Amino acid sequence: MMIETWEAPSWVRDCVFYQIFPERFCNGDPANDPPGTVPWDSVPTRDNFFGGDLAGIRSKLDYLERLGISALYLTPFFKAYTNHRYDTADYLQVDPAMGTLDDFRALVNALHQRGIRLILDAVFNHCGDGFWAFEDVLSRGAVSPYADWFLVDSWPLVKEPPSYQTCGGAAFLPKLNHANPAVRDYLLSIARYWLAQGADGWRLDVPWKVPLDFWRAFRQEVLNTKPDAYIVAEVWRAARPWLAGDTVHGVMNYRLRDLILDFCAFDHMDAEDFDYELALLRQEHGASAPFHLTLLGSHDTPRILTVCRGELERVRLAVIFQLTYIGIPMVYYGDEVGMSGDNDPGCRGGMVWDEARWNMPLFELYRRLIALRRAHPALTRGDFVPLRVFNAVYAYHRSWEDDHVVVVLNPRQARRAVRIPLQRAVPVAREWQDVLTGYRFAVDCGSLVLDLPQCGGLVLTPVRNADG
Repeated sequence: MMIETWEAPSWVRDCVFYQIFPERFCNGDPANDPPGTVPWDSVPTRDNFFGGDLAGIRSKLDYLERLGISALYLTPFFKAYTNHRYDTADYLQVDPAMGTLDDFRALVNALHQRGIRLILDAVFNHCGDGFWAFEDVLSRGAVSPYADWFLVDSWPLVKEPPSYQTCGGAAFLPKLNHANPAVRDYLLSIARYWLAQGADGWRLDVPWKVPLDFWRAFRQEVLNTKPDAYIVAEVWRAARPWLAGDTVHGVMNYRLRDLILDFCAFDHMDAEDFDYELALLRQEHGASAPFHLTLLGSHDTPRILTVCRGELERVRLAVIFQLTYIGIPMVYYGDEVGMSGDNDPGCRGGMVWDEARWNMPLFELYRRLIALRRAHPALTRGDFVPLRVFNAVYAYHRSWEDDHVVVVLNPRQARRAVRIPLQRAVPVAREWQDVLTGYRFAVDCGSLVLDLPQCGGLVLTPVRNADG
């Protein structure tokens, strides 16, 4: 049953998130590089280290402000033994290759001084095989006081094949036993601890693998500690289990990503299909829709430029939709400058800091759309009304009070003199201007009349003048 109201932190709705994979963003302190660190522009593999750290993130806050980012999501930086650090060895310690607790506090303070929020990765389904409790079980077997912290099928404990439950069959990722109150209490203490250090919320890793009653308790603990914390779940398919209002505030909207790619990148849908599927998803999400993360890529997907086969026009369409649709946009580091790469590990390359290697038109597109979103409440709080659904042409209207934005997408062949009927709620204006190019388009008999280039998109606002 869809709920009619949705409680979520007020600050989230106006944010544009930026996801950082800390090991690959910037090396701010070479003194803490792990042994065997490779040059920054090396080809990423599952095993190599580039030396990125928390000091590196702090050194690039001017860049994040330049882009217009207002919130960060960091993948894990806790002590671990892989470059991705989803194999936690100590949830209370910053990995020495990432820095220190003082480095984390300095980063939080610097972010908050600039009005940028920070959420962390709650990897609470599993730990790493270097986790202190699991090491004790490996050493002492069934008599270990932590034997019941894990789901063991048979003793003695063996890794190949694992005689204990894991995440995805990976022996180095033993699954935690959430039926054990000691495990639950321990994980909840970790959630409280990092909020007390200044974090503004949590992203839940593979949350469907963990009982919902744990996440209900998690929400209570988090909000008791920091009432305006944001909790968002990694969700790849149906979000319905997370829409009862008792676990999370939003999900990573991978289903929406699939629809965007089908329409903008692959031509698997025409505008009619796209509109139908978007409406179904909005209906399912109900009042929670504005609080889900809208993403085109992450550390678990190919980069958007690679998905689009290097076709920048298609990337441009997808980014226009991402930053003008309902939900909270999340940009994966480097996508905005045109980085490419297949799925893990290809999508986890070192951030390109040489501006001579950036795709500047793409960077400017992101920067201008982020600024537009932050300037127009229609894009963060407004209604969504389709205006034109015809073959590949998809036009929609976002409005909030007297603020109006019209977006037109066309992922296929060029079309001339396309008419976009403006409904009564749209202000009467003689002209509308594309904020990305400055071109103006006239209104004729209540409709915008547009020439649409092949694989083109427009973001239009009314031209305000004395008589219109």
